[in-house]
Amino acid sequence: MLQQTYAVTAFFYNPNIHPQDEYEKRQEEMEALARRWDVPLILGPYEIDDWFQAVKGYEEEPEGGARCAICYRMRMEKTARTAKDRGMGLFGTTLSVSPLKKVSLIHDIGKDIEAALGVIYHEADFKKQDGFKISCRLSREEGLYRQNYCGCVFSRRK
Repeated sequence: MLQQTYAVTAFFYNPNIHPQDEYEKRQEEMEALARRWDVPLILGPYEIDDWFQAVKGYEEEPEGGARCAICYRMRMEKTARTAKDRGMGLFGTTLSVSPLKKVSLIHDIGKDIEAALGVIYHEADFKKQDGFKISCRLSREEGLYRQNYCGCVFSRRK
């Protein structure tokens, strides 16, 4: 099997996370992990107002519906733009590690963004080969905070 190696830079951009103290807790966890693992980290802006505007009219959508697709696109597009602006030729997302997220939708969005921006989308399904289970184990080993909702105020109230 051909093994690929990447110089990874993490990007924390989650304008969907609400309330702000939840956002700050998750950002602090990401910063601590990046330091421990010696991974460069870029912190994106907390654009909650832009997120609410983007999903306006989709508040009652079920989890995994159209609101989620808008959220994925917003976050992945910012990731790709940041990669492009920094001269990185590739972007990806960890969204696919969740068993609650549709990987085909994530990949479709990634490929659309790739075509629009010219930054290659790294198509990976991180839940394969027990990826979600491994992520839970690593979180326990690292003593990381694990939330019980995606971050979106609408998923939290369900």
